[in-house]
Amino acid sequence: MTQTTPQRSAAMKQGSNRAPHRSLLYALGLTEAELERPFVAVVNSFNEVVPGHVHLRDITEAVKAGIRMAGAVPLEFPAIAVCDGLAMNHVGMKYSLVSRDHIADSCEIMLRAHVFDGVVFIPSCDKTVPGMLMAAARLNLPSIFVSGGPMLPGHVEGSGSMGLMGVFEGVGAHAAGRITQEELTLIEQAVCPTCGSCAGMYTANTMNCLTEAMGLGLPGNGSIPAVMAGRRRLAKAAGARIVELIDANITARDIMTPAAIENALAVDMALGGSTNSVLHLLAIAREAGYTLTLERIGEIAERTPQLCRLDPAGSHFITDLDRVGGIRALLAELAKAELIDVTATTVDGSVAARIAGSPGADGTVIRPLADPWSPNGGLAILRGNLAPNGSVVKQGAVLPQMLRHEGPARVFESEEEACEAIFGGRIRPGDVVVIRFEGPRGGPGMREMLSPTSALAGMGLDDSVALVTDGRFSGASRGASIGHASPEAAAGGLIAYVHEGDRIAIDIPGRSIELLVSEAELARREPAPQPDRRLGGVLARYQREVGPADQGAALADYDSVCEEEKR
Repeated sequence: MTQTTPQRSAAMKQGSNRAPHRSLLYALGLTEAELERPFVAVVNSFNEVVPGHVHLRDITEAVKAGIRMAGAVPLEFPAIAVCDGLAMNHVGMKYSLVSRDHIADSCEIMLRAHVFDGVVFIPSCDKTVPGMLMAAARLNLPSIFVSGGPMLPGHVEGSGSMGLMGVFEGVGAHAAGRITQEELTLIEQAVCPTCGSCAGMYTANTMNCLTEAMGLGLPGNGSIPAVMAGRRRLAKAAGARIVELIDANITARDIMTPAAIENALAVDMALGGSTNSVLHLLAIAREAGYTLTLERIGEIAERTPQLCRLDPAGSHFITDLDRVGGIRALLAELAKAELIDVTATTVDGSVAARIAGSPGADGTVIRPLADPWSPNGGLAILRGNLAPNGSVVKQGAVLPQMLRHEGPARVFESEEEACEAIFGGRIRPGDVVVIRFEGPRGGPGMREMLSPTSALAGMGLDDSVALVTDGRFSGASRGASIGHASPEAAAGGLIAYVHEGDRIAIDIPGRSIELLVSEAELARREPAPQPDRRLGGVLARYQREVGPADQGAALADYDSVCEEEKR
């Protein structure tokens, strides 16, 4: 390659006073010729715990091959990753959202301490993607993403294709006596047949698709399956492309503009993605210097039709989306109604150039604008006295009869208490399950709660029972599951004042959620006492520093870091 812009890494390797630094670089086995080339960080989130990450050594080697082919030097370092499925429904889930900010911080540490010219981020599962996107925005280096790709769906005889959600719902079905232990075992052994991020439009695949829509991943980043050769070719192409971005000095924030983030939100609404995307995009936009609000997200949701119903909302999977053109086709369909900004920059040109030649919707996996699943997006922002600062529901995965619901509150101080009641048969049709003190501060860590939602679905109660929480729901959740209720109970939100049997009215089309208790009665009540979590270590620090869900559960203000970059 011909380098036309000054190398950032020169600060670490050029000049007589950098002789000690060069000596250490020679200890890595680098040659004099390599010291003249750009240094590219390769952030590999491989581990042997997470199925979505177990193959990332292979992806990383392909990225590094692409970097070398383009004439630069790849230098790899690791990032942690939590498997939300394995962490679900026990204390481990308290650490999942915490890991997002730890990943961003650890990337900052490595990329600041060692002066790189650019960076390739290799995430796959739930919190690695937003954590690395936050780091990209914060550090503002030439950056590109290539995910590990989605898992293939499993096949269960008599039930067809199935993703991980099917196992969680199978647990509820087994508890209700609807399937046998032998049938549950067949399901659990069939639904995760390959490596990769879980097969549905859950949080990991949502965020990888939004990374592509935002322009930081090449076409196919969100949808090419993990086991396909195309995923390795994509990784090589990303490795080569980062060198071109370095040469052109195109940095992360040149791409992560308000227009790009809003393009991602439009795609999110058309896909009916995970409710967690709202939490993460709020935090990502903040790092990029864009003040995104729930009000703005609601506006984009109202104007953007839902064109896809992928698992858990429907029978199609991310592999089906890839087969019909992936995110590129969805962007092309949205562009027909000017629902995206086609002038936005991506890592390989404008959005307009990227979607040129794509016919858009196939009519089945991606419905046309003239025949959407819904005229509004797959996610909705609800407000009311129970969530004056907002709450989030995946409306595209709610049964029609549950779009409006009123019932008595069944109040629980933790996910465990709620699950015990559900599996114990104590939840009845018409109830509204309220799970509080699971918010960012109250949890702490704002646990995802797939077990209660899937248990209700598996027990056949998703057509008559709603859930409300200041915590989160998994991207695999479906039903009238309203999360992120803000302010949370630990911050004095009204959810802390709900009593057993209080009536709660949910109106998803009307975008409201109300506790039907008089002001006079509420004035007489005291908030429920916060459970004693007996915290220490990272959870205690997180509880002290974390902000509210309606602001992305963000931690500290990183403007000072941005100023350091300018200097």
